[in-house]
Amino acid sequence: MVEASVDVFVPYLTNLSGLLDRAAAYADAQHIDAAALLAMRLAPDMFNLTRQVCEANRHAIIACALLAGQAAPATEETDADIPELKARIGRAVAFVQSLPVEAIQASADREVVFAFRSGATRAFTGRSLLLTFGLPQFFFHVTTAYDILRHAGVPLAKPDFLGPPRSV
Repeated sequence: MVEASVDVFVPYLTNLSGLLDRAAAYADAQHIDAAALLAMRLAPDMFNLTRQVCEANRHAIIACALLAGQAAPATEETDADIPELKARIGRAVAFVQSLPVEAIQASADREVVFAFRSGATRAFTGRSLLLTFGLPQFFFHVTTAYDILRHAGVPLAKPDFLGPPRSV
């Protein structure tokens, strides 16, 4: 369970932070305000880049907290500049890495309850939360953040999304 959660979330959050570095460099090189990139979205009814980063953090934090049987800290979802978004990613990484490995490992068949923003709840096993909800939600937002930057002209390629090769 740790290999499929913390060990996936951490490198991809790190890669997301790297994408933000590339966005900042692009904004500087093109003499544009980085805030314009952070406000971009792929469609009018989708979250902007800032919120995509916040949602990626939120899903990593909540999934890992539920698996560890601990309360998730509140995630910041307000507008921010690139350095602040990178700091938020750093705090998300530190949080998921601080959780007890043994509790996450033991979570596969334990019931966990996800609370939606609406107040509705849904019960999962730890395994089903991670594999059918947490990871897909996380990757949706990380991928969308990548796509927004790529669409904006930031010179990115698949290795920027995937990061360096890792062994498990």
